[in-house]
Amino acid sequence: MKQWYEEMFSNYARKYDEEIFTKGTLGEVDFIENEIGHDKSAYLLDVGCGTGRHSIELAKRGYRITGIDLSEAQIKRAREKAHIQGVNPEFLVQDARDFNFNEKFDHAILICEGAFSLMETDEMNFRILQNVFNSIKPGGKFIFTALNALFPLNNSVKDFINGDSENVFSVQNNFDPMTLRDHSEITMTDDSGVEMRLRCNERYFMPSELTWYLKTVGFSGSEIFGCKIGAFSRNDRLSKDDYELLVIAVK
Repeated sequence: MKQWYEEMFSNYARKYDEEIFTKGTLGEVDFIENEIGHDKSAYLLDVGCGTGRHSIELAKRGYRITGIDLSEAQIKRAREKAHIQGVNPEFLVQDARDFNFNEKFDHAILICEGAFSLMETDEMNFRILQNVFNSIKPGGKFIFTALNALFPLNNSVKDFINGDSENVFSVQNNFDPMTLRDHSEITMTDDSGVEMRLRCNERYFMPSELTWYLKTVGFSGSEIFGCKIGAFSRNDRLSKDDYELLVIAVK
């Protein structure tokens, strides 16, 4: 039986690119470039790359990058977009919970959840962090975003989703403060115009537990900031009104 995220992204690539939250790519890549010192020799890994928006922009700026995603439809769309824009990042259908590369990467990114937070168990989310850690070189950075558990304690996830998305609408939400999981029912329209109804289960994270996860995996240090679409900044202090949090970890 397919999980909700497998069903959702089986035919939701072009409409995904229309979503409001995908419009901050340039500013987000500016931040990533600054964090890695504009080192064009760096080899980057994009985990849960989706339709490849960050990978393609980084490739246009001269970086070598490999993007992985579980969805064949998302990867197909990423390859189409890269071809149109005249760049050639490598895009592979891979499960973030189960990948291994012979060559180590200099840095890794995982933006807009990119698999993390979507998994149905904490062990699966933890495995993603382990795989990223094992895939980058010592001294490498891991830049990623995750769902902020402070947000649903003070705000309506349903209202946020319905105001942030063009094609996905929340019918109902139930955030469990004991598990930090949001159980929701959504309706969405796929690329063929077919309306789907899905039961979703997403994991939100407290800053302190993410710090502990990363330390346990082996990262030497990590910092957590607020997360604004298209405007990532180290000056952005995390607040209860940030839907996502921005993490920078160093191996």
